[in-house]
Amino acid sequence: MSDVPAQEKIVKSDEEWREQLTPEQYQVTRKEATEPAFSGPHWDEKRDGLYRCICCGNALFRSETKFDSGTGWPSFYEPIAPDAIGERVDRSWFMRRTETHCARCEAHLGHVFNDGPRPTGLRYCMNGHALDFIPDEE
Repeated sequence: MSDVPAQEKIVKSDEEWREQLTPEQYQVTRKEATEPAFSGPHWDEKRDGLYRCICCGNALFRSETKFDSGTGWPSFYEPIAPDAIGERVDRSWFMRRTETHCARCEAHLGHVFNDGPRPTGLRYCMNGHALDFIPDEE
């Protein structure tokens, strides 16, 4: 994956995304699906490392901000940079939530809630299929 700045937008056709991603990754990131709890990758990952967008490689989270939320999805209290993740209102399922997406390629990542730990009080509840984990060198 490249290290293009988050501000540089990545735009691809639906067909290009389908060719690049697995069916699960495509459904989550391009069609805003949600993987079942405790079924996707990374929810129980304990190693130190970097979490990137599976679609474009944009750096999203560091392992130091990951915590066990008990939800079955990878959860973080803070993104790697304020401009790495975008937000928008999600009114699906008769609820009002804050959806998160990759600021570079608009991939659906998950949602952010106000019930996380200190220091931010936020819980970025991510779909594991939207993330690529790069472990730190040991």
